[in-house]
Amino acid sequence: MSASAAELALHRSAPVTDGVLPVDPPLRVDDAEKARWDARCDVLVVGFGAAGAAAAITAKEGGAHVVIADRFEGGGATTKSGGVVYAGGGTPHQRNAGYEDTPDAMFRYLRQETGDAVSEPTLRRFCEDSRGLIEWLESIGCDFRSSEPPPKTSYPKDGIYLYYSGNEAVPAYAEHAPPAPRGHRTRGSWMSGKVLFELLRKRAAQLEIPVMAQSAVRRLIVDADGAVVGAEVWQLEPGSEAARRHQKLMRRAEAVHNIAQNWADRLRAQALALELAEAKPMRVRTARGVVLAAGGFIFNREMVARYAPKYAQTMRLGATGCDGSGIRLGQTVGGVAARMNTVSAWRFINPPTAWPKGIVVDQQGRRFCNEQVYGARLGVEMCEDHGGRGWLILDRALRRTAMREALFGGLWFFQSVPAFFLMLFAPRAKTLDALATKIGMPADALRASVEDYNAAIDEQRADPLGKADAMRAPLKDAPYYAFDISANSTTFPCPAITLGGLRVDETSGAVLDERGQPIAGLYAAGRNAVGVASNRYVSGLSLADCLWSGRRAGRQLAAVTAGKSHTA
Repeated sequence: MSASAAELALHRSAPVTDGVLPVDPPLRVDDAEKARWDARCDVLVVGFGAAGAAAAITAKEGGAHVVIADRFEGGGATTKSGGVVYAGGGTPHQRNAGYEDTPDAMFRYLRQETGDAVSEPTLRRFCEDSRGLIEWLESIGCDFRSSEPPPKTSYPKDGIYLYYSGNEAVPAYAEHAPPAPRGHRTRGSWMSGKVLFELLRKRAAQLEIPVMAQSAVRRLIVDADGAVVGAEVWQLEPGSEAARRHQKLMRRAEAVHNIAQNWADRLRAQALALELAEAKPMRVRTARGVVLAAGGFIFNREMVARYAPKYAQTMRLGATGCDGSGIRLGQTVGGVAARMNTVSAWRFINPPTAWPKGIVVDQQGRRFCNEQVYGARLGVEMCEDHGGRGWLILDRALRRTAMREALFGGLWFFQSVPAFFLMLFAPRAKTLDALATKIGMPADALRASVEDYNAAIDEQRADPLGKADAMRAPLKDAPYYAFDISANSTTFPCPAITLGGLRVDETSGAVLDERGQPIAGLYAAGRNAVGVASNRYVSGLSLADCLWSGRRAGRQLAAVTAGKSHTA
């Protein structure tokens, strides 16, 4: 079953654009048992981030022979993350901090965030399993202990590992469930995602799960009935000069992405060209199934333009593998993608803690969102309904307080430095009318927005958009400042991740076709699948969903008839 010369030529002539992996139609075999295979296993996991690792570990612990294939070195977007797992229901860390959370309270809060992305029974299972997920992570070495009071912030300082990572304390949400901190950050310095992933990697190594690095799955293999029976994996020869060059290019691309995206894209294109020229195909037979766990699609400009064009101006957040290849593989065999227009755009304006006491207006000068809400709620509303444009309006008093926090508040540099420069060079004026003129906004609209905001405070009325009293401050101390927080800002970037994916059976993780029927032998997890995080995002929810859905697929595949198993 080795690839023909014509097939090799076809793959190597594929266009190279920003490092996006090409995916081909499935290879069909009449009889999988009689076909020639280069390798065999029970379960092939495509992608080695949080979702792929969870699926592989769980399936292996259940007795399956598992192989992992990752296009790079493993880690994916997980290693770029803060390592925050959204968890509740009464975890030990919540109790130690003095909070009596319950699975039902967690459910009632999350129902407001998840909408109809998943069914009510599935969301309840997710919440009921939450403490068990933390226990499982702790069993492999994760540490979530925290001794500081839980703050509300975009990402907590070192030493703080439990915090309010969503909208829990916003009055409109707190009406439905008692607020509780549920952001469980993996203990570690700086961004803790790498710590979390390395513990998952270590557990996979302990279980002796083979990991095929620099190995990209470019097409699935199906039998005469359409069941997925394997995959074609294109691998750079381990230890070869091509593999070393590819590794060097990709490490550099990931390192410079946040500061030089065009340069990073050129490096990715070179790495992909190397893959297309040097990788060799290997056809892997799977006795139980293939798990797609290769990340979202924010790094695929064509897919973003097609499915979520309102977010094309945002900064791509994640890793190069988030190019939609797993979703596209599923579609080639009849999988149906859903909620592909759902994106999380992170427009955080806290910290500095004084910022959300001002107001956010669109280009027409109209206040459009409760500034207290989680940053993704603000960012999504800005992109969906206001053309990606937004301005934060502060007066001198709030700006002075915010500058002091940015300079001396002990914030992370990614919180303090962009905020400082945004405030340093922001347009300012002695009157609101003059400020509006400077930023090309209707003066009467901006003036009315500020006056209405101030009047509600002066008259001790509830904020029209539901902001808590403690988060309000009158804007009366001229000069006034306008900070451009738009989605296309280069000074103050607005990062984004995609949340849509393949429709799956919510009890097993099996990929569904257009009739809603499972495709035999194919599963999806994490951001390759529609899941708990596929409506509105709060910090830690995607990572929790990746781990939970990966374990769901792993358990299902471990339960497949043992007689079908391939031994290592």
